[in-house]
Amino acid sequence: MYSVLIDSSNTDLAVAISNDHTIIAKTQYEAWQKQSEYLVYELDKLLKGKKLTRKDISYIVVSKGPGSYTGVRIALSVAKVMAFAICCPLYLVSSLEVEKDESKPSICLMNARSKRSYIGVYDGEKILMEDTIKTNEEVLSYIKEHPSYAVRGDVSYLELKNEGMDVLSNLNHADIERNLCKEPLAAKPVYLKDNYPV
Repeated sequence: MYSVLIDSSNTDLAVAISNDHTIIAKTQYEAWQKQSEYLVYELDKLLKGKKLTRKDISYIVVSKGPGSYTGVRIALSVAKVMAFAICCPLYLVSSLEVEKDESKPSICLMNARSKRSYIGVYDGEKILMEDTIKTNEEVLSYIKEHPSYAVRGDVSYLELKNEGMDVLSNLNHADIERNLCKEPLAAKPVYLKDNYPV
Protein backbone atom coordinates (compact mmCIF):
# COMPACT_ATOMS: atom_id res chain seq x y z
CA MET A 1 0.00 0.00 0.00
CA TYR A 2 1.42 3.34 -1.08
CA SER A 3 0.97 6.44 1.03
CA VAL A 4 1.81 10.13 0.71
CA LEU A 5 3.38 11.97 3.65
CA ILE A 6 3.34 15.80 3.81
CA ASP A 7 4.56 18.41 6.28
CA SER A 8 5.08 22.12 5.64
CA SER A 9 4.12 23.47 9.05
CA ASN A 10 7.47 25.11 9.78
CA THR A 11 10.38 26.31 7.64
CA ASP A 12 10.89 23.01 5.77
CA LEU A 13 8.88 21.33 3.07
CA ALA A 14 8.88 17.57 3.63
CA VAL A 15 7.18 15.18 1.19
CA ALA A 16 7.54 11.41 0.85
CA ILE A 17 6.08 8.32 -0.76
CA SER A 18 5.93 5.22 1.43
CA ASN A 19 5.20 1.61 0.52
CA ASP A 20 4.00 -0.54 3.43
CA HIS A 21 5.69 1.82 5.92
CA THR A 22 8.99 1.90 4.05
CA ILE A 23 9.84 5.31 2.63
CA ILE A 24 10.80 4.80 -1.01
CA ALA A 25 11.14 8.42 -2.14
CA LYS A 26 11.40 11.68 -0.23
CA THR A 27 12.48 15.29 -0.34
CA GLN A 28 12.96 17.72 2.52
CA TYR A 29 14.47 21.19 2.42
CA GLU A 30 13.96 24.71 3.71
CA ALA A 31 11.21 26.40 1.72
CA TRP A 32 10.08 29.15 4.10
CA GLN A 33 7.07 30.98 2.62
CA LYS A 34 7.50 29.11 -0.69
CA GLN A 35 5.78 25.84 0.22
CA SER A 36 2.78 26.73 -1.97
CA GLU A 37 5.08 27.07 -4.97
CA TYR A 38 6.90 23.77 -4.50
CA LEU A 39 4.57 21.26 -2.81
CA VAL A 40 2.57 19.96 -5.80
CA TYR A 41 5.65 20.02 -8.03
CA GLU A 42 7.69 17.95 -5.53
CA LEU A 43 4.86 15.47 -5.00
CA ASP A 44 4.41 14.97 -8.76
CA LYS A 45 8.17 14.53 -9.16
CA LEU A 46 8.29 11.81 -6.47
CA LEU A 47 5.31 9.96 -7.95
CA LYS A 48 6.72 10.07 -11.49
CA GLY A 49 10.11 8.97 -10.22
CA LYS A 50 8.50 5.77 -8.89
CA LYS A 51 6.18 5.43 -11.92
CA LEU A 52 3.12 5.92 -9.73
CA THR A 53 -0.03 7.96 -10.25
CA ARG A 54 -2.32 9.47 -7.65
CA LYS A 55 -4.65 6.49 -8.14
CA ASP A 56 -1.95 4.20 -6.69
CA ILE A 57 -2.14 6.02 -3.35
CA SER A 58 -3.98 4.17 -0.57
CA TYR A 59 -3.92 6.91 2.07
CA ILE A 60 -2.43 10.31 2.92
CA VAL A 61 -0.83 11.53 6.16
CA VAL A 62 -0.42 15.27 6.73
CA SER A 63 0.58 17.62 9.54
CA LYS A 64 -2.43 19.65 10.68
CA GLY A 65 -0.62 22.30 12.73
CA PRO A 66 0.16 24.23 14.78
CA GLY A 67 2.78 26.16 12.85
CA SER A 68 3.10 28.56 9.97
CA TYR A 69 -0.38 29.76 8.96
CA THR A 70 0.35 29.44 5.23
CA GLY A 71 2.44 26.28 5.50
CA VAL A 72 -0.20 24.38 7.47
CA ARG A 73 -3.01 25.55 5.20
CA ILE A 74 -1.17 24.63 1.97
CA ALA A 75 -0.28 21.08 3.08
CA LEU A 76 -3.76 20.39 4.43
CA SER A 77 -5.49 21.82 1.33
CA VAL A 78 -3.46 19.64 -1.03
CA ALA A 79 -4.01 16.55 1.15
CA LYS A 80 -7.78 17.16 1.43
CA VAL A 81 -8.26 17.65 -2.31
CA MET A 82 -6.19 14.57 -3.09
CA ALA A 83 -8.00 12.39 -0.53
CA PHE A 84 -11.36 13.53 -1.90
CA ALA A 85 -10.36 13.09 -5.55
CA ILE A 86 -9.06 9.53 -5.15
CA CYS A 87 -11.43 8.52 -2.30
CA CYS A 88 -8.72 7.48 0.14
CA PRO A 89 -8.33 7.86 3.92
CA LEU A 90 -6.73 11.00 5.33
CA TYR A 91 -4.76 11.02 8.58
CA LEU A 92 -4.15 14.30 10.41
CA VAL A 93 -1.19 14.52 12.78
CA SER A 94 0.01 17.25 15.11
CA SER A 95 3.02 19.00 13.59
CA LEU A 96 4.55 18.91 17.07
CA GLU A 97 4.01 15.18 17.48
CA VAL A 98 5.89 14.43 14.25
CA GLU A 99 9.01 15.88 15.88
CA LYS A 100 9.04 13.38 18.78
CA ASP A 101 11.76 10.88 19.60
CA GLU A 102 10.08 7.46 19.59
CA SER A 103 12.56 6.09 22.12
CA LYS A 104 11.83 8.46 25.02
CA PRO A 105 9.46 11.17 26.28
CA SER A 106 9.78 14.25 24.08
CA ILE A 107 9.11 17.94 24.55
CA CYS A 108 8.26 19.08 21.02
CA LEU A 109 8.54 22.78 20.28
CA MET A 110 8.06 25.36 17.59
CA ASN A 111 8.48 29.12 17.63
CA ALA A 112 5.08 30.82 18.02
CA ARG A 113 6.69 34.31 17.93
CA SER A 114 6.17 37.10 20.48
CA LYS A 115 8.32 35.21 23.04
CA ARG A 116 5.98 32.21 22.95
CA SER A 117 6.30 28.57 21.90
CA TYR A 118 3.98 25.90 20.62
CA ILE A 119 4.56 22.91 22.89
CA GLY A 120 3.34 19.33 22.99
CA VAL A 121 4.79 16.51 25.08
CA TYR A 122 4.68 12.89 23.92
CA ASP A 123 5.84 9.49 25.08
CA GLY A 124 5.39 7.04 22.22
CA GLU A 125 1.66 7.01 21.47
CA LYS A 126 0.82 8.71 24.79
CA ILE A 127 0.10 12.44 24.87
CA LEU A 128 1.58 13.82 28.10
CA MET A 129 0.68 17.44 27.29
CA GLU A 130 -1.83 18.44 24.63
CA ASP A 131 -0.51 20.93 22.09
CA THR A 132 -0.74 24.43 23.50
CA ILE A 133 1.06 27.78 23.62
CA LYS A 134 3.27 28.77 26.52
CA THR A 135 5.66 31.63 27.07
CA ASN A 136 9.27 30.83 26.33
CA GLU A 137 9.99 31.31 30.02
CA GLU A 138 7.40 28.67 30.94
CA VAL A 139 8.83 26.30 28.33
CA LEU A 140 12.40 26.67 29.60
CA SER A 141 11.17 26.03 33.12
CA TYR A 142 9.33 22.88 31.98
CA ILE A 143 12.46 21.62 30.22
CA LYS A 144 14.49 22.18 33.38
CA GLU A 145 11.93 20.20 35.41
CA HIS A 146 12.16 17.25 32.97
CA PRO A 147 15.89 16.75 32.31
CA SER A 148 15.47 13.18 30.99
CA TYR A 149 13.06 14.24 28.21
CA ALA A 150 14.26 14.79 24.65
CA VAL A 151 13.81 18.38 23.42
CA ARG A 152 12.83 18.31 19.77
CA GLY A 153 12.12 20.85 17.07
CA ASP A 154 13.90 23.88 15.67
CA VAL A 155 14.79 25.31 19.10
CA SER A 156 17.56 27.72 18.16
CA TYR A 157 15.19 30.60 19.05
CA LEU A 158 15.45 29.38 22.67
CA GLU A 159 19.25 29.13 22.38
CA LEU A 160 19.02 25.36 22.80
CA LYS A 161 20.78 22.68 20.80
CA ASN A 162 18.69 21.10 18.07
CA GLU A 163 18.71 17.33 18.61
CA GLY A 164 17.52 16.74 15.05
CA MET A 165 14.27 15.13 14.02
CA ASP A 166 12.90 12.81 11.40
CA VAL A 167 9.50 14.27 10.59
CA LEU A 168 8.89 11.96 7.64
CA SER A 169 9.68 8.82 9.66
CA ASN A 170 7.14 9.85 12.29
CA LEU A 171 4.53 10.70 9.64
CA ASN A 172 5.19 7.28 8.11
CA HIS A 173 3.85 5.58 11.24
CA ALA A 174 1.01 7.99 12.05
CA ASP A 175 -1.75 6.09 10.24
CA ILE A 176 -3.37 5.10 13.52
CA GLU A 177 -7.03 5.23 14.48
CA ARG A 178 -6.89 8.43 16.58
CA ASN A 179 -5.43 10.34 13.60
CA LEU A 180 -7.99 9.16 11.04
CA CYS A 181 -10.10 12.04 9.71
CA LYS A 182 -13.67 10.83 9.29
CA GLU A 183 -14.66 13.71 6.99
CA PRO A 184 -11.61 14.84 4.96
CA LEU A 185 -13.31 17.83 3.33
CA ALA A 186 -14.25 19.16 6.78
CA ALA A 187 -10.68 18.89 8.11
CA LYS A 188 -9.44 22.15 9.61
CA PRO A 189 -5.93 23.35 10.42
CA VAL A 190 -4.94 23.76 14.06
CA TYR A 191 -3.48 27.22 14.69
CA LEU A 192 -3.87 27.53 18.50
CA LYS A 193 -3.27 31.30 18.41
CA ASP A 194 -6.98 32.01 17.94
CA ASN A 195 -7.73 31.00 21.53
CA TYR A 196 -4.63 32.41 23.18
CA PRO A 197 -4.88 35.70 25.08
CA VAL A 198 -2.49 38.32 23.67
